[in-house]
Amino acid sequence: MKVVTLRWHKDRLEMIDQRVLPKTFQYIAYDSAASVAEGIRDMVVRGAPAIGCAAAYGVALEALRLRESSREDFNAKLEEGFHALAESRPTAVNLFWALERMRKHWQGLALAQNNPSDIVGGLLQEAHEILAEDIRNNRAMGKLGAELLHDGDTVLTHCNAGALATAGHGTALGVIRSAIETGKHLSVIADETRPFLQGARLTAWEMVQEGIPITLICDNMAGHLMKDGKIDAVIVGADRVAANGDVANKIGTYMVAVLARRHGIPFYVAAPLSTIDLKINSGTDIPIEERDATEVTGYGDVTWAPDGIRVRNPAFDVTPAELVSALITERGVITSPDPSRIAALLTG
Repeated sequence: MKVVTLRWHKDRLEMIDQRVLPKTFQYIAYDSAASVAEGIRDMVVRGAPAIGCAAAYGVALEALRLRESSREDFNAKLEEGFHALAESRPTAVNLFWALERMRKHWQGLALAQNNPSDIVGGLLQEAHEILAEDIRNNRAMGKLGAELLHDGDTVLTHCNAGALATAGHGTALGVIRSAIETGKHLSVIADETRPFLQGARLTAWEMVQEGIPITLICDNMAGHLMKDGKIDAVIVGADRVAANGDVANKIGTYMVAVLARRHGIPFYVAAPLSTIDLKINSGTDIPIEERDATEVTGYGDVTWAPDGIRVRNPAFDVTPAELVSALITERGVITSPDPSRIAALLTG
C-alpha cells in the first residue's frame, strides 16, 4: 500500500488522520488556513516535512477562500492565515520554511497580478511543487543513506519518520526503503515512542503494510538489545537541526543516541536541508513544545495516572551533534556534523 499522507482533491486538502491509525484509516478534508492549523496542532498530520507541506496548502486554501475579496481584504486576511499556521507547532522548522517560501511567492505574484483571483493559482502551484519536491528529496536522501546500511542489518528507529511524516517515501524510513529496494535484507526495530506512540502506531503500520520485517519494543528496551548485539544501526528523522548540528527530534531520541554511543552503534539522522536552521546556533536555542498532560496520563479512553498528578510533557529533546554519526540530506551525507561542514554543504 502506497501511503499518500496529503492530497489535493476538489479544492480541498485531504490528510490522513494519524491520530486514529492503525485501527482506522481515514482522510479529513480542510478548506482554510485556520482548519489546517488546527489539524497540525492536533497532530492529524505530524512530522516536520509533512507539516511544511500542509502549511503551504493552508496558505493556498486561504487564498482560494478569499479569491472574490477586495485586494485590501485579501491581503489582510491572508496575513491572518499565515499567522494562524505559524502558531500551530513551534519546533518543526519546516513549517516556517514553507510559510516563508509561500510568502515570497505571494509577494512575487502580487507584483505581477492585478487581482486576488489571479494569485490563487500561483500559490496552489507552489504548494504542489513543495509537496513534489519533498518526495524527490526523500528519494535522494534514501539513495545516499542506503549506502550506510549493510545487508542483514537490524535498524532501530524512534518515532515515525516515514511516508506519514512526509509527502511520501520518508526520511529515516525512506533510507530503509531505499536500501531494501537495492536488494539489501534489513529488519526494523521500532520502539513505542511514548507518550503518543508514533512508533507503535505509525512506523509499525507502515512497515506491516509493505511486508518489511519489523519488531516492536518498549522505549526502555533499546539498551538491553544494544548490549546483546541485536541492533546494528539507529536512524531517526528530525524536526530541526541547528547550525552546529544539534538535532531536535521526538522526545526520547537523546536517550537512544546516548545508548548508541555507549555500545558503538552508528546513530544516523535523515533530514532535508529545509530542516536545517542556520538562524539557530545550537540546540539550546531550539524552542521545545510542551504538550497537554493527558498525553502522559493515559491514551485514548484509558487513564492510568491518578487525578491531580503533575506532568511534564516536552514533545522533543535535543541530541548534541557529537552523538550524530552522520546527517543524511538530499544533497549529501555529513559525517560528524559541525558548523563548517553543514555550512559547506548548504553553500556548495
